[in-house]
Amino acid sequence: MGSAAPAGKPLELIRPMLATPGTPPQGEGWAAEFKWDGYRGVAHCEGRCVRVFSRNDLDFIARFPELNILPELLHHRTAVLDGEIVALDEKGRPNFELLQQRTKAGAGVRELRRTRPRIAYFVFDLLHLDGRSLIDTPYDVRRALLVQLELPGDHAVQVPPTFMDTDPADVLHVASQYGFEGIVSKRVKSRYEPGRRSPSWVKTPFRYTQEVVIGGWRAGQGNRAGRIGSLLLGAHDEQGRLVYVGHVGTGFGRDALADLQRRLERQERPTSPFDVEVPREHARDARWVEPVVVGEVEFRQWTVDGRLRHPSWRGLRLDRDPSSVVARPVNGELSD
Repeated sequence: MGSAAPAGKPLELIRPMLATPGTPPQGEGWAAEFKWDGYRGVAHCEGRCVRVFSRNDLDFIARFPELNILPELLHHRTAVLDGEIVALDEKGRPNFELLQQRTKAGAGVRELRRTRPRIAYFVFDLLHLDGRSLIDTPYDVRRALLVQLELPGDHAVQVPPTFMDTDPADVLHVASQYGFEGIVSKRVKSRYEPGRRSPSWVKTPFRYTQEVVIGGWRAGQGNRAGRIGSLLLGAHDEQGRLVYVGHVGTGFGRDALADLQRRLERQERPTSPFDVEVPREHARDARWVEPVVVGEVEFRQWTVDGRLRHPSWRGLRLDRDPSSVVARPVNGELSD
């Protein structure tokens, strides 16, 4: 396993490389991995210290204390790992709804004891090891070095498989059988491109999702009278304007809805936060809020006028900065 590296200058923050949407590439020179339904996290480990950063530089370690085991597993070596934080159901499958139990305010060790979805960190890349940057090292070499770390798979940190030169149709079939989110194809000789959406990684989902900024809500009827009936959703266009992309009124659990109501009531404002006019039938009786709460919806496709068709609420994304939420009216686009 090797020994701990001597202390040097602190590790620089490495932002995750992102995939482009598309069909799986054909031919040799590609590897395929399962796409996990969770939060992307880059772990910076130095000696006995570990920090796990989201795409917008939020440190996850307090929210997911299970990951404090990383320094011990690495024998206190210096390393930067890339992976996905997921919550596993009773069958061992990633479940985004369970992960939402850890995104409540004040989550941590006490919250962990009250609600116990099993948390796992699926590590799929190695970016730095013992003072040596691996950014320019080919993907297949990085994966081989990751395997050599011999991280055991019976705890919160696991190394999922990669399928080199395998027909992507076979990997897609397995992913669908196990209820995974899809697959990611990676060029085996590609370098790691921090913070960039690269054609060297291609994601192929089974369903489409979109991050959204909540700009307001309308009260419901019946058993939702006086409470949230639907949310008014926005995202930023190419000019940076917050544009209206539709409304969603399905997919809410009772506890999640109550938590969301409390959050939004603290953010109320008298006027619309959108930079373009919201259709009158959707703006009528709306209660506007500051555009600071980010969520995620699942949907069928984009309409020609830039609206989400048949969206369903998936949950909050407290790991996202509202300014980073961009409207991507391209069928097949999936958030990372």
